[in-house]
Amino acid sequence: MVPRNNSAVPDDVSRAIIEQLQEDGRRPYATIGKAVGLSEAAVRQRVQKLVESGVMQIVAVTDPMQVGFHRQAMIQLSVEGDSEPVVSALERIPEVVYIVVVAGSVDVLAEVVVKDDEHLLTLLNGQIRTLPGVRRTETLLYLKLTKQTYNWGAR
Repeated sequence: MVPRNNSAVPDDVSRAIIEQLQEDGRRPYATIGKAVGLSEAAVRQRVQKLVESGVMQIVAVTDPMQVGFHRQAMIQLSVEGDSEPVVSALERIPEVVYIVVVAGSVDVLAEVVVKDDEHLLTLLNGQIRTLPGVRRTETLLYLKLTKQTYNWGAR
């Protein structure tokens, strides 16, 4: 999810709707409405506004291994100058699924999901390392994913 600058902070009811959907993204709006004290139509409208404003997404989360992507990695990038052009270029690469600008010994973290090691090598050499401004990369290969959750709520 790409966060957007949004002055509309979710209220308590919207937060409760988000938590309901984090538990089960297919939960019917009528069921959510009963839990949060709204009608089905009111829940539908709130969900639409939350999605349109970029506060949340409703997606199917897959296990990459079971759908043909056998390599995941986190790529640490050190960037010369402004990191924004590098981040913008990374956003356009389909295999890059998560990008974070960080402070520390590196400037940007980019998570990638690819078919195999050959695909990763092609991506690194042909698209990521060649981006203007990329000074250095370090790739951390995922050996085993032991926890991945999306139910932290909307505190």
